[in-house]
Amino acid sequence: MTQQITVIRGDGIGPEIMDATLRMLDAIGAGLTYDFQLAGMAAQEETGELLPQDTLDSIEKNRIALKAPLTTPVGGGFKSLNVALRKHFDLYANVRPAISFKGSNSRYENIDLITVRENTEGAYLGEGAWTAPDDSRAESKMVVTRKGCERIVRFAFDLARRAGRKKVTVVHKANILKDVTGMFLRVAHEVAEEYDDIESNDLIVDNACMQLVMRPEQFDVIVTTNLFGDIISDLCAGLVGGLGLAPGANIGEKAAMFEAVHGSAPDIAGKGIANPCALMLGAAQMLEHLDDHDRAGRVRRAIAEVIEAGDRTTPDLGGSGTTESFTDAICERLG
Repeated sequence: MTQQITVIRGDGIGPEIMDATLRMLDAIGAGLTYDFQLAGMAAQEETGELLPQDTLDSIEKNRIALKAPLTTPVGGGFKSLNVALRKHFDLYANVRPAISFKGSNSRYENIDLITVRENTEGAYLGEGAWTAPDDSRAESKMVVTRKGCERIVRFAFDLARRAGRKKVTVVHKANILKDVTGMFLRVAHEVAEEYDDIESNDLIVDNACMQLVMRPEQFDVIVTTNLFGDIISDLCAGLVGGLGLAPGANIGEKAAMFEAVHGSAPDIAGKGIANPCALMLGAAQMLEHLDDHDRAGRVRRAIAEVIEAGDRTTPDLGGSGTTESFTDAICERLG
């Protein structure tokens, strides 16, 4: 049976890496059809809206979305569309694997860990956010719920069990933020007791960051709150060669969205040198979500082989290839 997915081509380099990823999915015979929808600057230019209702309706209907990067201004301007999509569809679990690839510009070898980040509560919710008219003061409330804490921790332990992982590390700041992350830690301890087959421990976030840099091999699955997870998952991407190798899944009960977690990189848009790996790896996560584990594994192996060979990779990976040559090399291995 053919699966239709919503495809958002994104801003900046988004259309280039999305075209590459769809070529890869077609080459492997994934059996997908594509419902192309707009979001971000392209949507605003065509429809006058950053996130059109047609796009939301498409995701609700298809329940699966593949999204290229969308522009989010720093400081002022409109709020993150990624946050808006996660909130609208209650995509509470953000899953960010960090895996070493031979031939990449990485400081470490044999990294294989997953960060599971709560995606809908905490600091990014912006509860009660305001700025004084004279710009002298700004406030934003951090809110978490027992339900939100429990379902993300349970998701992480279920993921560990399903993927054959041995350990879950709970990352928090309960020594200082005693209420909001204190609740997260208490709930995590309660949930961990139900999974006696999975080792668990907890670390204060600053110590966790230090340990990730010093001895990343001690980590397997990390589960944490929204803000800490955003920072830690990028740190983990740095361990394996950067955001160009960093995919992300956003999963809820009724929908799931898969993406490259890097930005839209307008400075290199149209130059044909964008690295498509992060979005391709996000597509592999999507295939796993659709229970197509064989093709997901083949995608990852093909990417690993091309990166290790090195001759057709993009400049950020140390090669002299283009987005097209990189994609050609991957598709050849999948044909």
